[in-house]
Amino acid sequence: MTTSTPVSTPFSRETTALEVVRDLDLTGRRAIVTGGASGIGVETARALAAAGADVTLAVRNPEAGQAAATDITGTTGNEQILVAPLDLADLGSVATFVRTWDGPLHILVNNAGIMASPEMRTEQGWEMQFATNHLGHFALATGLYRALAAAEGARIVSVSSSAHLRSPVVFEDIHFHQRPYEPWAAYGQSKTANVLFAVGATQRWANDGIFTNALMPGAIRTNLQRYITDEDLARLRAESGGGAEPNWKNPEQGAATSVLVAASPLLDGVGGRYFEDCQEAGPNQPGTRTGYAPYARDPEAAERLWEVSEAHLRG
Repeated sequence: MTTSTPVSTPFSRETTALEVVRDLDLTGRRAIVTGGASGIGVETARALAAAGADVTLAVRNPEAGQAAATDITGTTGNEQILVAPLDLADLGSVATFVRTWDGPLHILVNNAGIMASPEMRTEQGWEMQFATNHLGHFALATGLYRALAAAEGARIVSVSSSAHLRSPVVFEDIHFHQRPYEPWAAYGQSKTANVLFAVGATQRWANDGIFTNALMPGAIRTNLQRYITDEDLARLRAESGGGAEPNWKNPEQGAATSVLVAASPLLDGVGGRYFEDCQEAGPNQPGTRTGYAPYARDPEAAERLWEVSEAHLRG
């Protein structure tokens, strides 16, 4: 991790993604946003495009991606919005995406994800949430390492969640072969992996000018919640000791912290941190759902996860 001085910004939980980039010029910079066809992904891409970046939407559904690209061009006037197919649960798809990328990459937003799904597995037998949320993004980032290094000042954005507080990475049984599958435990450990990736990538790549930070976007109603009912949400609030309705953000507000991490000069040379509501967050305090769990920023756990992830990719 980099210097310990916490990052402070003039933004807040109400800030929108477009407000974050209002005074920024990203002309000449190239960005990839996974899951950029909907939710906070499309709003992240829109803000980067509005600031002048060339943006590639890496999506499972190219038709939806093209519709999003057309919409972004219409609202920003930026015609440099490309669409490329990417299925993070399919390492062949990731490899194809990496192989077809040419030239430097300044911003990689690892945004796509799956939340609290029924038990599903990849063809390798990997638990789907860990495979999609972490391993696919790990393969993408490591595959694009040379492009990131060539940018001489690249940013990787690792979109995590307060759900990481539900579980560390259970290295002894990541894929639920021994323990009973539980959707939120699986989601939680995948989101912890997203934070640990930011720590591990910064440890390895900061000297190459590549800085990675993780973030919690907030509670936003998007298709990420396709597997979650209102009853599920009520039960989870009760379990965490808070019965109040979440303080929902709209997608434009939800994308703001991603855009801050991706583009703000306030984060130059900063990596391995965890942000929420457009501010650097501190350690979680018992009884709250804010801040990071110490296990999520543990350098030893980050090193172990990196080695385990590389082993997965080697097969």
